Amino acid sequence: NGSGIMKAGLAGEERPSLVFPSYVGRPKYKKVLPGSMHEPEYYVGTEAEQNRGLLKIRHPLSHGIVENWTDMENIWRYIYNSLQTMPQDHPVLLTEAPLNPVHNRERAAEIFFETFNVPGIFFSAQAVLSLYASGATTGVVLDCGDGVTHAVPVYDGFALTHSITRIDLGGRDVTDHLMLLLRRAGYIFHTSAEFEVVRQIKEKNCYVATIYSSEDNYFDDPTKNASAYLLPDGRPINLGAEKYRASEILFSPDKVGLEYSGVQECLLNAIQKADIDLRKTLYSSIYLAGGTTMMPGFGERLLSDLRKMSPKEIKIKITAPPERKLTCWLGGSILSTLAAFKNMWIKKQEYEDEGKRILH
Repeated sequence: NGSGIMKAGLAGEERPSLVFPSYVGRPKYKKVLPGSMHEPEYYVGTEAEQNRGLLKIRHPLSHGIVENWTDMENIWRYIYNSLQTMPQDHPVLLTEAPLNPVHNRERAAEIFFETFNVPGIFFSAQAVLSLYASGATTGVVLDCGDGVTHAVPVYDGFALTHSITRIDLGGRDVTDHLMLLLRRAGYIFHTSAEFEVVRQIKEKNCYVATIYSSEDNYFDDPTKNASAYLLPDGRPINLGAEKYRASEILFSPDKVGLEYSGVQECLLNAIQKADIDLRKTLYSSIYLAGGTTMMPGFGERLLSDLRKMSPKEIKIKITAPPERKLTCWLGGSILSTLAAFKNMWIKKQEYEDEGKRILH
């Protein structure tokens, strides 16, 4: 249930059956030609992607928190229709970012139990599932997605809840900053559909600079090292320093006036909050997860910054699984097939008997 990308499928599958952007599009214009098919009130999934130029796009999730429950329900309904499954036949494993508001979980459970009539539900932190998919039981997961970055230390299968750190900074903020940098360069993007174009520019061209000042020297002449990107309408735009300056906000949010710590500090704080006897193990068992960590140079920059901030004798090892965009879903797919997991579902009858307090 990601802020940027939804992944859905049946337990036991090796890959999600559905992977699509987490947004709902509504038509901006009225149809003027008679005889055409009935126009849907909203579009989700591939249809929303294909028609985005005609749509006003809204993301129901912002920084891991649902802000529009009607659209969130529409996305979940689209998933059931696409999978051709009946909600009452299958319990649901739903992922969420750690340290989310209590209300978010309660409202989600209410919709699944009362609207979709599911037999059971289980909420799991994204990072824990990512570690599970990597085949490890000990480590610290840095999950950097579209809306949230969080670091979760896990030791022998136990999440160290007091050590979890979170910052509301992710890939969407990088896209926002890239849009601003392109505007300064003379390229104007302002509609919700054009925001998705900028996101694609980011995914295909942006990278993280290992040494920021060195990149500045490399791009001191804006025209010398620029690369061209072709927009959907055929117009080319030149990308220079924007390619690495956009992603720099992940490591130096203060450059754009944000009062967050960077992702490297988020990770370091999580390790430092753990018991002193566990820290050495956690330093050598860092796992990356989330689509934003796929950006070229992310792991190298993280390692470089951690070495500067950590004791010299500490061995730091970062594992970046190639499928880390999907490891959270894969972990959930594996976990929900285990026989022992059947006792962990919150059943509908239990929810009706005990109410919302059973969710916590």
